[in-house]
Amino acid sequence: MPGARPGSPPPAAPGRGAGRRPGAGPGSDQDKKKGKKGRKTLVPQAGDNIRTMRGGTLEQIEEVVDNAVVPTGSLGRRRRRVDERDEAAEAAAMKPTRSVEDGPIVVSEGMTVREFAEKLGVKVKDLIALLFRRGILANINHVIEPELGVKLAEQFGFEAKVMSFEEEVQASHGAAATKAEQVVDLTEATVARAPVVTIMGHVDHGKTSLLDRIRKSKLVDAESGGITQHIGAYHVDVGSRQIVFLDTPGHEAFTMMRARGARVTDVVILVVAADDGVMPQTQEAIDHARAAGVPLVVAINKIDKPNANLERVKKQLAERNLLAEDWGGQTTMVPVSAHTGEGIQDLLEMVLLTSDLLELKANPDRPAQGVVLEARKETGRGVVATVLVQNGTLKVGDIFVSGATWGRVRSMNDDRGRRAQGTGPATAVEVTGFDQVPEAGDSFQVVGDEQKARGIVEFRQLEARKRELTPSTGKLSLEALFSRIETGEIKDLGVVLKADVQGSVEVLKDAIEKLSTPKVKISVLHSGVGAISTNDVLLASASKAIVVGFTVRPERNASELAEKEQVEIRLHTVIYELLDELKKAMVGLLEPTFKEVSRGRAEVREIFKVPKVGTIAGCHVLDGVIPRIAGVRLVRDGRVIHEGKISSLKRFKDDASEVRAGFDCGIGLERFQDVKPGDVIEAYAKEEVAPTLA
Repeated sequence: MPGARPGSPPPAAPGRGAGRRPGAGPGSDQDKKKGKKGRKTLVPQAGDNIRTMRGGTLEQIEEVVDNAVVPTGSLGRRRRRVDERDEAAEAAAMKPTRSVEDGPIVVSEGMTVREFAEKLGVKVKDLIALLFRRGILANINHVIEPELGVKLAEQFGFEAKVMSFEEEVQASHGAAATKAEQVVDLTEATVARAPVVTIMGHVDHGKTSLLDRIRKSKLVDAESGGITQHIGAYHVDVGSRQIVFLDTPGHEAFTMMRARGARVTDVVILVVAADDGVMPQTQEAIDHARAAGVPLVVAINKIDKPNANLERVKKQLAERNLLAEDWGGQTTMVPVSAHTGEGIQDLLEMVLLTSDLLELKANPDRPAQGVVLEARKETGRGVVATVLVQNGTLKVGDIFVSGATWGRVRSMNDDRGRRAQGTGPATAVEVTGFDQVPEAGDSFQVVGDEQKARGIVEFRQLEARKRELTPSTGKLSLEALFSRIETGEIKDLGVVLKADVQGSVEVLKDAIEKLSTPKVKISVLHSGVGAISTNDVLLASASKAIVVGFTVRPERNASELAEKEQVEIRLHTVIYELLDELKKAMVGLLEPTFKEVSRGRAEVREIFKVPKVGTIAGCHVLDGVIPRIAGVRLVRDGRVIHEGKISSLKRFKDDASEVRAGFDCGIGLERFQDVKPGDVIEAYAKEEVAPTLA
């Protein structure tokens, strides 16, 4: 326009605030001064929006917008109550096809919106709309948390219960959806399966030697130190039947491993040496078997030894409520000798007889379900896990979920290393195809859908992450621990632990942390499976910790870095040697203590004033010896007047290193001159006492 400056705003159009005074527009200070009384209510018409509404203040426009927006569950308590009423009404309007007579709804982990809608018997889009009213933007693959699933089921008037994925699969197959399917599952589909037997007992009582005789192989030669340190699973043919043996370690630190073996087994063989009797780990094995409700068969081994005493062993077992059958009890006890083979066949027959009483059944037509016994990493094969299949049939190519990991079965090997394409119930196989190392003892469940497996694992990993980030109120915080270490109240020994299999990591971590005492706290900063890496060394260097390797070796770069960072790496193959060395390291952290030892006493007889030297006490040594370097106390009338050191010790005019009882000497005290005849000078020394953890 003519006369308008470049960049200046255009003049107001007619009817758009023309002729208004400055500051008289909507939302101005003058409108605010009128208050609520002078305001007129705006009623939005069809097609109105913020641009078309006129004559109102900014507060009026916001009020209209607030009233027009559909309230969500996050806009306040009042609107949340309205939402719950609306959701209940909307849930009733959906008219689900499921009825209350169909039983409670199972809410499992990793359940998607699509699956939950199918269980409710409603349309997926209706359920998504209901979630949207709760402020949750979801699609058909959105994972519903169990707590939310229970609340939604209650809104539809259904009872709900939370189950893990494995429990849901077992429930769906064990108690089939229809009675006809249930009859098939319980009669036609089930077959007799082999018993799973666990060998337990005290260390060096001959468990592995007994299994060696049964299997006719040399398992003992492969074990470090002659003791078993991993769970092994072996199949043994007894005539036309088969027995699966789990050989659990016998060392006391592997209590958790033995407990896991008892939970997955059908029968426990308790090995007791005839020449040694019941030992502490024998009692532990009995407790684990009883806690699992597993029948016991006692094998009294080493009956070929000259000092074998069967009656003494039976008496010790009877004191622990295990009464032999020939003594009127119900516990089967078989004398055997792993060295000569005597009684081995009788033991196997008793195991089969005990398993027959249990009527062990399995359904080979259902998806495989089992438990991970061991897991490790191998170069070229990736993660390898020993899996005991308890039910169903496992085939190459099956998708599975195990704890917080999943995968697809790439290959399977039996206990003798032979390839297998499929395996039925009560068999142990080595499985490859895991994406991560599972925990020893994790459940193993075959899944029909890869997307389902991923969803379950992601949900479990998220839950595990939440638990890690949740602060624990029962444990000592790091800040408090560091302050106590700095003040000398407590010492800390950090350990970075690496082992060859997950089971060893678990039990070693538990055993190491149990070494902590009120004086020294030992903590496992990191634990894992595989060789010692540079990351482990760096962590130990930053934390001033040591690296402990159990049957693993450090990588070349890790060894060089450890020398550079001055990080100590300790390698072991036997667990009790590892624990003993850690105890010594813990003792090394303690400050040495000293005790006072009396060396001798001297009585002051005369006082001599020596120029430029001071007061010299002429003394007679009463008992012991007065060393030149000893600490001394000056005692007068039973009270300690001075405590210090000797500045000079002379015998006549000659310096002396020590003066013995019965001789006279001159003693000068360092920085003290007030010596009187009749005083007693006591000499003492402080000897270092080795610290202890107790």
